[in-house]
Amino acid sequence: MDRPVIGISTSIIIDSGGMFPGYHRSYVNRDYVRSVLAAGAVPIMIPMSADHEAVETALSLCDGLILSGGQDVYPLNYGEEPHRGLGEVCPERDEFDFELYRLAKAKDMPVLGICRGSQIIAAAEGGSVYQDLSEMEGALKHNQGHTPNMPSHHVTVAEGSKLRKIFGEERIAVNSFHHQIIKDAGKDMIVTAKADDGAIEGMEHRNAKFIVAVQWHPEMMHASDDHMLNLFKALVEECK
Repeated sequence: MDRPVIGISTSIIIDSGGMFPGYHRSYVNRDYVRSVLAAGAVPIMIPMSADHEAVETALSLCDGLILSGGQDVYPLNYGEEPHRGLGEVCPERDEFDFELYRLAKAKDMPVLGICRGSQIIAAAEGGSVYQDLSEMEGALKHNQGHTPNMPSHHVTVAEGSKLRKIFGEERIAVNSFHHQIIKDAGKDMIVTAKADDGAIEGMEHRNAKFIVAVQWHPEMMHASDDHMLNLFKALVEECK
């Protein structure tokens, strides 16, 4: 059986204890791996690196790409100074993710951006991010702080969008683990899902075959919610 290969962007975690305190490890949360397997594809973790040739070679082994969640996007990357509510940033990872996105887009490779990944796509497309929800008046609670696979608020999905076709419904319940929100999606991105407070929760590229991004964490819900598994299945289907 010929199964598509999905590359997953990774980050660096620094051990705070154990045998090797301060040790750097390449990682991605296991739910990303499980969701790709459940959708019928083969996951490959792409280690964060500044070696552009190595990154390009790794991506050449893949049929699709997931830009995973993680740290805040470095505000200098979209022309802003840091807000007092800015969290942990990793400019090296930003450059890595920007490179992956640029290469995948040039190959017309299907891309799914998740949480931070959606913000990376917005920044790469000339958009910007609210560095903290305190900048957005009337914001809902977007960091639920409890069971990862439990939905905490609803989003409304635009008619005629890829997300609407994937989910089959106008209103879906999602989980929420972020304090940053996309402010400007970028000139070639179409906003296709919003929370009731107006927060941008989903978007897609107006010209690319499949560049889709969501602000929530479908990988954490894929085992208990068919809507979320269908998002990964749609990515895999585009890769065939």
